[in-house]
Amino acid sequence: MAATTLVILGASGDLTKRLLMPALYRLHALGLTPDLRIVGYAMESWSREHFERHIQKALQDFAPDYSASQWNRFRRQLDYVGGELKADQLSALKDRLSPATLFYLALPPPLFGVAATALGEAGVAKSPRNGWRRLVVEKPFGTDLASAEALRTQMHAHWEEEQILRIDHFLGKETTQNLMVFRFANRFIEPIWNAQHIAQVQITYAETLGVEKRAAYYDKAGALRDMLQNHLMQLFSLTAMAPLAEWDAEVLRNHKVEVLRSVVPITAATIDSHAVRGQYRAGQLGRKKLIGYRSEPGIARGSRTETFAALRLEIDNWRWRGVPFYLRSGKRLASNYSEIAVQFREVPGALPKAVHAGNNWMIFRIRPVEQMDLLVTAKRPGLELAGRPVVLTAPYASPDHREFSAYEQLLMDAFEGDRTHFLRFDEVEWAWRLLMPVLDAWQSGTPDFYAAGSEGPTSQKRLLDAGHAWRSIARNGEA
Repeated sequence: MAATTLVILGASGDLTKRLLMPALYRLHALGLTPDLRIVGYAMESWSREHFERHIQKALQDFAPDYSASQWNRFRRQLDYVGGELKADQLSALKDRLSPATLFYLALPPPLFGVAATALGEAGVAKSPRNGWRRLVVEKPFGTDLASAEALRTQMHAHWEEEQILRIDHFLGKETTQNLMVFRFANRFIEPIWNAQHIAQVQITYAETLGVEKRAAYYDKAGALRDMLQNHLMQLFSLTAMAPLAEWDAEVLRNHKVEVLRSVVPITAATIDSHAVRGQYRAGQLGRKKLIGYRSEPGIARGSRTETFAALRLEIDNWRWRGVPFYLRSGKRLASNYSEIAVQFREVPGALPKAVHAGNNWMIFRIRPVEQMDLLVTAKRPGLELAGRPVVLTAPYASPDHREFSAYEQLLMDAFEGDRTHFLRFDEVEWAWRLLMPVLDAWQSGTPDFYAAGSEGPTSQKRLLDAGHAWRSIARNGEA
């Protein structure tokens, strides 16, 4: 990698401490960023030495492979500038920038536009003739369609769309990228990846955690904005998109947008059959008693914010017409379990009914372990012709394989200018377009309650076609 400067705006914050610096430290330890200079920028009037001590403590807490000797080498890459998000103060960065510079907005969402504008007014947004300038923006990209469009306008005043890297860490996960490779690199998969052979798709992201320390943000956002509008919508579009004619960032993003544009719009008349919301009440997980959402610190007693959201999406194109895609995510559920599960249609034929022992599923498991499972039917040992379910499992990685975090992957992509795993604005726009009728409808009424530690609200079943059932969260995906 050529000499590059990374400027982290919000360098004293939690994102930098927990995720960015541990990822940068690991990349340095692997020898992948020898010429990277990291400049922290925050409101605190710290010296460089104080910033180094702050980062060292963060790495000791959040980098499992921390070592004093490696730290002494890594610290030489660090620098710090204190100041506010104002053009005259950000101008102090100019002397510290390389021709190739990446700005990372590790800031609260309301400050994204402010920071982008201030950097532009400071004269550091325009790419030099012999280098580049890029801007990494964390989610959420607005809180609705209008605010997303306003943020785009604000950013585009000084930054070109090609300079803006909207980061969704789900796109850096190994399982997410493996989904694309598995689909498009194996000839036997693509011919059956369509409505003729697939009955349904379920995408689940379940958490046992509550709101923890995010009450101020979460009570305004809710599960639909926090998880489905971005993370799960990305998994949905990658699962449903058509094969690529060439491996190119713009082609890939075009295909994802085509999926979103092909979704049958949810309307006020269809909202009840296409969207469900829930909120956890007091419950129990194992022996641990759990309080309800409205009893969490920082949550209003009468809050109507959903902690569970589920959608039924239908795609009106040749590939997927008639196949329901079920998406759901929630907090305080029965287990930490995430997957993309594809069910194949029943096989017609003359075999006895006893042979059809179970449904055929192709499952991409995201957590607690990353692996692929194929649920098939085989003969049960014995004299009778009867079937039994068999699971063919392929662990994603071997035990001695080194795991990379999503942030390591995406940071390297950002340095190299690979936009494949970053969102273009029209992806953000169409995701909001799909969900605005749901958000508008949920301005009134209340969520359906479910016990903490359970599978979620029973009302989620109304989204399903006859014969379909949600895969069990408590039993890690069993139907």
